[in-house]
Amino acid sequence: MPTYKAPVDDFMFIFHDLLKIHERSDLPGFEDLTPDMTRAILEAGGKFCEEVLQPINQSGDEEGAHFENGVVRVPAGFKEAYQQYCDNGWNRLGAPESVGGANMPSVVTFAFTEMGMAANQSFAMYPGLTAAAYSALAATGDDWMKEHVVTKMISGEWTGTMCLTEPHCGTDLKLMKTRAVEQDDGTYKLTGTKIFISGGDHDMTDNIVHMVIAKIPDEDGKLADDLSTVNFFMVPKVNVNPETGALEERNGVSTGSIEKKMGIKAQATCVLNFDDAKAYRLGPKPQSKSADADGDKPKSKSSGMAGMFGMMNAARMGVGIQGIAIGDVAYQNGAIYANERLAGRALSGAKNTDGPADPIIVHPDVRRMLLASRSFVEGARALAMWVSVMFTEARSAPDAETREFAGDMGQLMTPIIKGYFTDKGFEAANMSMQVFGGHGYVRDHGMEQFVRDARINQVYEGANGVQALDLVGRKMTSKGGRAPMAFFAHVQKFIDANKDDAKLKPLLASLQAGLGDLQHAALWLAENAPKDFEEAGAASYDVMTMFGIVSLGFMWAQMAKTAQEKLDAGEGDAEFYKRKLVLAKFWMEREMPMTTSLKVRAAAGASTLMELDAANF
Repeated sequence: MPTYKAPVDDFMFIFHDLLKIHERSDLPGFEDLTPDMTRAILEAGGKFCEEVLQPINQSGDEEGAHFENGVVRVPAGFKEAYQQYCDNGWNRLGAPESVGGANMPSVVTFAFTEMGMAANQSFAMYPGLTAAAYSALAATGDDWMKEHVVTKMISGEWTGTMCLTEPHCGTDLKLMKTRAVEQDDGTYKLTGTKIFISGGDHDMTDNIVHMVIAKIPDEDGKLADDLSTVNFFMVPKVNVNPETGALEERNGVSTGSIEKKMGIKAQATCVLNFDDAKAYRLGPKPQSKSADADGDKPKSKSSGMAGMFGMMNAARMGVGIQGIAIGDVAYQNGAIYANERLAGRALSGAKNTDGPADPIIVHPDVRRMLLASRSFVEGARALAMWVSVMFTEARSAPDAETREFAGDMGQLMTPIIKGYFTDKGFEAANMSMQVFGGHGYVRDHGMEQFVRDARINQVYEGANGVQALDLVGRKMTSKGGRAPMAFFAHVQKFIDANKDDAKLKPLLASLQAGLGDLQHAALWLAENAPKDFEEAGAASYDVMTMFGIVSLGFMWAQMAKTAQEKLDAGEGDAEFYKRKLVLAKFWMEREMPMTTSLKVRAAAGASTLMELDAANF
């Protein structure tokens, strides 16, 4: 059976040595983030994940969610764990104090998210999606929804979902067929089918609040073939009395089936059928398509859609963190096994002289796989926590310049975190399974589950190819390319400020080379993509990967500087800081050079990719 140990010390290093969140009294919610406070939260949260969630991960995978006679049930132990999760307040960690929450900023809540996902991804998705749903509802819903629905979702009495995908329609929302027809009382009747709905139905709570996108038909009952009539709706599984919040009759929402999946089998991924379900449109009503009295062009999209996009961005950040989580738990088990499994002798001579063979940790290739996994996990964790602070700064930093930079970084890094992190998380899980050899391929050790669970992260919430297109087609070009240029300047500023540090010099030289490759690729895109958009599409994945490598290299350079300062001062755990320096060196020597080949690939263009006729594939 696999094990999991929450990385409390690593989070503490990132929080207080690297990011120094205890000094950020300028940001709301950071005033109480002392080392004592954050360690208490991390240790308690980690213990819950280790002792409650992790033990039911493998059994939950083996049993899976059940769908019988129209009823969905979660595996044994999940309902009790969910109740304990809510009783302990982990579902309210980031919620406002006014509704019983701890009002912790996202840098803390995302840290807990990682630990939960590492311990049990299937379980953690239920409250994770609920938090995204209630945040969107709190931002766009009517007052009665905030009073009677949001509060119950925050308390854990009810859960929530996000319903976007349809059988014929995934990323391309223009193809959506789900319709919502307005009624005399201002509600809507919503009809259609949504698929791949995580947590779409289960027996852990009395109600599930679905956040649904649908089109509003025109007067002739036709659906537009664009996004102009797409709106965001709240559709409860059981109807709610707007006056009292009491549950009423069952709404027109039913489960058609649950998916038989490769992984996350304990997560009930449902086909949901909406049959004239009572729905509530979120956000102000869109203006008519006719021009207004002043002759201005109409605004046909509902501002409630902003809540949907906010929910999607939060979900993408969460999925990226799932990449870190699955990489970490797989690595941990791989490292334990490598220290125990005996096979062969070290190339430099026997190390375990009293035994028949040496542990496989002595072999360079085993170390390569483990170091690649750990350097990704710890570098990605640092970047995710930095971006989490950026989210808070973008909303609440005192000065406009800081808010602008933070907002740009949050937007720029979201597709990188979702796409690159989940690619590398799967790679880490796969390499850690490889450490086990044949034992990793059988179910006993749980490694094959990590590989299966990790694979979905590259697919849902926008497949990684879509994330790459979003990066090069939107995030890098928005506002004249302000965000990538700000990032390049930020990294260059760090390199320049530390160029005289002899101990950092080799790392900075590697970072400088990688940054140069990334800038070269960005310039190539700027020159060629406007002439032919397919050039951008062909280069997008390589550019996203380069961005990920350089971004983690930037974090490793900063962590190496911090670790070296601690060692020079004789502070803390010397072995911890020495390990950081080795991992930083590994990233710069083994991962950063890949930007050179990626630069060449990105500039190869689209011609070869587009040359064959479709029939020749």
